[in-house]
Amino acid sequence: MKVLQVVDGYGWGGTKEQVYLTTRELKKKGIDIHIALSFQYQQMVEKLKPYNVPIHYFENHIKNARYRIENYRRLIKIIDENRFDIVIGNSPHAFDYVRVSKIFLKTRPKIINVKRSGRIPSFLSKYLKYSAADRIVVVSKSVEKILREKKFLPEKLVTIESGIDLSRFKPEPEKKEYFRKKIGLPVDKKIFVNVANWNPEVKGQDRLIRSFLQADMPDAVLVLVGKDTDKKTKELTKQYGGEDRVIGLGFREDIPKILNASDYFVLSSFLEGIAGALLQAMATGKVVISTLAGGIDEYLKDGYNGFSVEVGDFEGLKDKMRYVAQMDKNLYKKISHNAVKTANHYSIENTANKYIRLFEEMLNG
Repeated sequence: MKVLQVVDGYGWGGTKEQVYLTTRELKKKGIDIHIALSFQYQQMVEKLKPYNVPIHYFENHIKNARYRIENYRRLIKIIDENRFDIVIGNSPHAFDYVRVSKIFLKTRPKIINVKRSGRIPSFLSKYLKYSAADRIVVVSKSVEKILREKKFLPEKLVTIESGIDLSRFKPEPEKKEYFRKKIGLPVDKKIFVNVANWNPEVKGQDRLIRSFLQADMPDAVLVLVGKDTDKKTKELTKQYGGEDRVIGLGFREDIPKILNASDYFVLSSFLEGIAGALLQAMATGKVVISTLAGGIDEYLKDGYNGFSVEVGDFEGLKDKMRYVAQMDKNLYKKISHNAVKTANHYSIENTANKYIRLFEEMLNG
């Protein structure tokens, strides 16, 4: 079986993390898996180098890349010359490339689209684009339910939950002070952390910052990690005040250390798939607070392994932040233990095994 992962653009976030992890695990499990990506995407190349995954370059990721015919020609050639059995489009834009290329292919691979949120595409997009997929993988049962209720190609839907790398994300409470000093975080404060590339329309970071400052916890700081959080956090805290209570670290590679340096994790998203960053925080034993976006309600149980609010309830988020900051140590330990136990069900190994079963089913009819 020969499989091609197709990725557009570059940078790092939840989608790119999942592509990297599933590619790595499938390769380790003996699948002949390749990856097609942009010429500019050296970060993914470096991460996959130890696993000898064949790399193919098709996208010159410049302005209006999706409208440049040479990008499609290169992808078509890659697929036909390598005679892949399965081609996976890992984002809406990556699937644009796959869908158009399919029209001109001489070979006939099975096509998978990975849909990571419950956002419903338009009528035209549904029939002109997504109907070309043989299977549509969604990352949570909640997202699948939403799509089925909207009659979005239900015969093609398959749930494969996103996984996390449990070898990297694990509790290390004894190193909390050491990590804080190394990263430059205050040693004497309670630390809330949010991990997400800056995207307020989806991740709600602007509202989170405001709610945190309104919670008025002088002994606590909020740390935001992800692309552009350093610049945008400074801009907002100048408006709201509280520059000394909100820290933007920007993009970082050392997320496990940052999580282990913190006390609490807070997610304010309006839209999610399975929320890998939240599961990573739970795997490190953090007490978490999150909106119930996407598939989060499948594993986050309020008062058992963390705390939750409805999507958009920033008043409730503020109250929960105040509550956990005053939490009894024994209750913290209990919820932390339950969080780790929950996260352990979402290993990337389980995700890869489910993909292999799907591949076998598709190829064996």
